[in-house]
Amino acid sequence: MKINPLKTGIVGSIVLALCCFTPILVSLLALVGLSAITGYLDYVLFPALGFFVLLTIYALMRKKEDKCCSRTNNCDLNINNK
Repeated sequence: MKINPLKTGIVGSIVLALCCFTPILVSLLALVGLSAITGYLDYVLFPALGFFVLLTIYALMRKKEDKCCSRTNNCDLNINNK
């Protein structure tokens, strides 16, 4: 099964944004008795959110490049052809 980085980046960004900016994760941790670790969530969630946003940007750039290559049938992106 091939993993689509664009879908992975978008879904990961949405899930982590919900966990970072809403009390969903804090409520779930309190429900299972792990509310003591809520102070450390920012150390994990913000870098993970940054990773998924960068993955989304990378996938969009690759998609744009692939579209360009399929249109011209020439994937050589060198501008200076001497």
